[in-house]
Amino acid sequence: MKLSLKTIVLSSLTALALFPTLLWASSASAQPTGMEGSYVGAGVSAGVTNGGQDGDAATLGGNIQGRLDIPKAPVSLRGAVLFSDETAAIMPIVSYDLPVSNNANVYVGAGYSFVEDNGHPTPLGNQDSVVLTAGAEAAVTKDVVVYGDAKWGIDAYQNSPASAVSLQAGVGFRF
Repeated sequence: MKLSLKTIVLSSLTALALFPTLLWASSASAQPTGMEGSYVGAGVSAGVTNGGQDGDAATLGGNIQGRLDIPKAPVSLRGAVLFSDETAAIMPIVSYDLPVSNNANVYVGAGYSFVEDNGHPTPLGNQDSVVLTAGAEAAVTKDVVVYGDAKWGIDAYQNSPASAVSLQAGVGFRF
């Protein structure tokens, strides 16, 4: 079986995201509550793949991301905008959140990426696509959250069967 770079990257990121959970499961005696609350934040976004066509190069840009917490449920509604100097990808996402401490979660989710101007690069490809995400978030103070995740856009490049992968990091304000 031949492994592609994207498979290796996504597998590694998933393993890193789940490692604290596995470590916690074997050593914790109290059930963590996770990070509660909603937030909106901003940061950097880096595309790490190339679709193989002109205009498909990996793109560095920014992100605006948010989480709407659903109390007493292990799911959240998330939104992300990944933008470059040419256009943006807008993503509604539903995630499953797993607490790893009283102030931190890891999450996995699925959604859809709507590229404002198809054919122009964003950190997550250049056309609309299904998106899978895995990440972590933690409250560093009562109001400040840090987050990081990886997003995988399936068939996210025009005229190419390639998928796109982007990495995000940022700081948010919790409300």
